[in-house]
Amino acid sequence: MKVKLFDESHELDLEKSINKFLSEKDIDLLDIKYCVAIEVSGEEQIYCFSAMIIYR
Repeated sequence: MKVKLFDESHELDLEKSINKFLSEKDIDLLDIKYCVAIEVSGEEQIYCFSAMIIYR
């Protein structure tokens, strides 16, 4: 079993990274864990979109 971690500041970038990984590898996908973190700094909101792919 292996894992691959992804971390992007925009959800579309995360989607693009995951799709690229899945299209380039011949894997047995077991699970995808997804997470969004938000930090507020004054008037600004900073997002972090991450995912972990579990595969064989």
